[in-house]
Amino acid sequence: MTGSTTVSILGCGWYGMELAKALIAQGYQVKGSVTSPEKLKHLSAQGIQAFNVNFEKDAEHYDPLFFKTDVLFICIPPKKAAGLQSDYPHKIQRILQAAKRYKITNAVFISSTAVYGDTNTELNELNSPSPETDSGKAILEAETLLQNQTDITITIIRFAGLVGPGRDPGRFFSGKTDIPNGQAPVNLIHLNDCIGFSLNLMARQAYGQLFNACGPHHPAKQEFYTIATQNANLTTPVFKDELLKWKIISSIHLPLLNYTYQVTNWISWLNARTNH
Repeated sequence: MTGSTTVSILGCGWYGMELAKALIAQGYQVKGSVTSPEKLKHLSAQGIQAFNVNFEKDAEHYDPLFFKTDVLFICIPPKKAAGLQSDYPHKIQRILQAAKRYKITNAVFISSTAVYGDTNTELNELNSPSPETDSGKAILEAETLLQNQTDITITIIRFAGLVGPGRDPGRFFSGKTDIPNGQAPVNLIHLNDCIGFSLNLMARQAYGQLFNACGPHHPAKQEFYTIATQNANLTTPVFKDELLKWKIISSIHLPLLNYTYQVTNWISWLNARTNH
């Protein structure tokens, strides 16, 4: 019965906010966190019990009530600025300590397929990650911290590249030229599928698993982003027609959720958007 289930969402950003609204619509009690007091009213207006929570070094503060919950979603990515990624595992460690202190039993960590390197193969949850970026390395370190503890059941969802409202792929490469690796397949997931995936996880209580979450269609980068840019009336990018290093993200654990992706063809999705 969802009405008696409380979910705390640490980080009500692009994904966390939409997840909170979707859970409330299904009858869950939702607590949400932001790091700035100004955003608290915005959360409250959506029916979210709002908390100001921060796990930055030297600025840590939280209300223990936030951690009085049945399920904790951890939805905070590493900072984008160079050199700050190394702080991320420490932050996750502090969150984990707080979660243990207040006896949380289930935590869902929103991770990224950035933990996989370009290995020129299809990759599923059984393949060992080999991150190539500082961000990917920090996320993998955080995953390892979470998986190595035994007090909390940890679920990890690795989202592929995120697209949807506010993240128009037409803007990613607009006006750029000589973009390498134009034939590399894309690995993307739409916000609607991020939410659908998460709701199915909750409904089926498929906790304690590792999931790759990536749309099933992988067109070439140059095809997808050229159409995306043209449909957004932006300057068309120029790609090098070549295939260098690549990967395709798939999942062997998807049947556990019995989830069907809403976006199954990215070109159809791009073209449908221009008809609205």
